[in-house]
Amino acid sequence: MKFLLLMLVLTATSSKADDASSDYISLKEDDIEFANEYLANFYGLKTERQPESISEVAENMMENKIQEMQRFFALNMTGQLDAPTLNMMHRPRCGVPDVQHFSVVPGRWKKRLITYRINNYTPDMRPEDVDYAIQRAFTVWALVSPLNFRRIHVGKADIMILFVVGDHGDGHPFDSTGDVLAHAFYPGSRFEGDTHFNDAQYWTKHKQGTNLFLVAVHELGHALGLAHSKDPKAIMFPTYNYVDVNTFRLSEDDIRGIQFIYGRPGSIESPSNSAACGPNLRFDAVSTVGDEIFYFKDRLIWQRLPGSPKSNTSLISSLWPSLPSDIQAAYEIEDRKQLFLFKDDRYWILSNLRPQPNYPKSIYSLGFPDSVKKIDAAVFNPLYSKTYFFVDNQYWRYSERRQRMDPGYPKLITTYFPGIGPKIDSVYYYNKHYYFFQGSTMLEYDVLSNQVTKKLKTSSDFGC
Repeated sequence: MKFLLLMLVLTATSSKADDASSDYISLKEDDIEFANEYLANFYGLKTERQPESISEVAENMMENKIQEMQRFFALNMTGQLDAPTLNMMHRPRCGVPDVQHFSVVPGRWKKRLITYRINNYTPDMRPEDVDYAIQRAFTVWALVSPLNFRRIHVGKADIMILFVVGDHGDGHPFDSTGDVLAHAFYPGSRFEGDTHFNDAQYWTKHKQGTNLFLVAVHELGHALGLAHSKDPKAIMFPTYNYVDVNTFRLSEDDIRGIQFIYGRPGSIESPSNSAACGPNLRFDAVSTVGDEIFYFKDRLIWQRLPGSPKSNTSLISSLWPSLPSDIQAAYEIEDRKQLFLFKDDRYWILSNLRPQPNYPKSIYSLGFPDSVKKIDAAVFNPLYSKTYFFVDNQYWRYSERRQRMDPGYPKLITTYFPGIGPKIDSVYYYNKHYYFFQGSTMLEYDVLSNQVTKKLKTSSDFGC
């Protein structure tokens, strides 16, 4: 029956193509069978009916589903298997259908802390690279929602992550070609949240092959309750398209979708709240991180772009589960893509926002005397390749080129930074200026002229 349906549709479609434009192609039986399978998987095409007039109904069924698919992808709605339509069908994509049936409609998690477990690994990548790609994918969603994610290593997690091939027991087997990259199950379904990657695909952390991070962001969107988007710029668009992972950002459509389900990150206290805009706002540490500025306070990170009062809020533990709360000092060496974080007598290095192995290390390995128990603030000056560490009313200067403390330190803050001190809470460098935080006051300090140029409220960065 199915073969007869395919042959009848092939005959009807091919006859229409005879007088069509150049977009139409000479169809083979394999094209029709592939399209039939595609439409069955992603648009609910039924092929097992036995109508009175098989040819007419088969053609109408196929044409309607082709038009539905063309409408979704903003293609010319010919209802025929023209070249653009077949090309779109052959693009690597997610295995979740583009149209939803009642049994698989998206749901939502009814809690804010969601656990995940990486059950196994692909042989294509180092396990630590897989860990980082998955963690970073969760972070993308954590930054724009009130959700937090925690990895566990044993037992059943809310979201189980597996690399599998072929038939793997969930009723949705992968093909052997890897055209279907992955699939995930919506919250509330039988396998709720579980996310499966097709290991017939070649997974990578870069542009060659298929980038695991990008696909993971997409699939975890499904695991959180998002359906496919019709916006080609959205990560939730069904087909795979590589973008630079170093500059990746969610589209407005993605952000609107996740915030429609769960709300904005404002369920965690943010600087836009009236309380945070009050006179007592203080930060534990501040640093540039790439194009953004990170503000650390207690267990939170607030992130904003320079010049913008808008910020995203997340838990430190949701970004980096292995790091502690209450970070006391931070600085970035942008050329190395390294972020240094300090708490008490230990420090961590993150490279490309990824915690590095063999950390934390002791601050005494940097050359501090035993009398220093913690760092109040730190800042790197790229003009001189020097890092300044502030402790009580003194500061040390560290040569990043020679990897050791400069001789003749410590020195008094008030003597060598006129108008600053005697003690500071945090500091960051941006555009040839230091920004010192002292209580509820922020001081803009010109690096070249060695003088305070502005005195502002700490909350002024956030439009308070």
